[in-house]
Amino acid sequence: MQSPLIIAISGASGSGKSLFTENLLKAFSVQGQPVQILREDHYYRAQDHLPMEAREQNNYDHPNAFEHELLKAHLQSLREGEAIAYPHYCFKTHTRLPETERLLPAPVIILEGIMLLARPELLPLFDVKIFIDTPLDICLMRRMMRDVRERGRTLESVANQYETTVKPMYHQFIEPSRFTADVVVTQGGKNQIALDVIKSHIQQALL
Repeated sequence: MQSPLIIAISGASGSGKSLFTENLLKAFSVQGQPVQILREDHYYRAQDHLPMEAREQNNYDHPNAFEHELLKAHLQSLREGEAIAYPHYCFKTHTRLPETERLLPAPVIILEGIMLLARPELLPLFDVKIFIDTPLDICLMRRMMRDVRERGRTLESVANQYETTVKPMYHQFIEPSRFTADVVVTQGGKNQIALDVIKSHIQQALL
């Protein structure tokens, strides 16, 4: 089996990474090209050993919040044609779920997450590195809507988290990582020109 093409899509929380990923997935699904999606969020560390109060106080916008060692091992396994036990994470309980999902390798693997380009040990595994560059005020608005609707948070807690960890960690880790990207995409996940360029590059790489 040919080694898969691994594409990393990074950027701030709420920047449009997931939408850009989904639009790429739709494009290749139409063409019948198998694509596997991995999300860095699934690799938040298990915290069963901590009480809920301690879990709620943790900084989830720091690179150390993720088990990148496991993510790296999984990417290496997929490169070698081996299936992985893909973890799942619960944002309401702030820990891993006991169930995993068996994911098979595919010719194209798309990985999206906030810290992917900020971890030097992961960079050699990526064939294409994309950074979604979106103004922080737009990211904040999207994050507030998502966290209240999907993760049971209050507006006050989201705003407090943004000021204490999200914004400082963005400037310390995420924003500098844009300079490691092969492509910087503006206008979020709906940038059709950027999508067409990336799709064309992937198609050429798979020939």
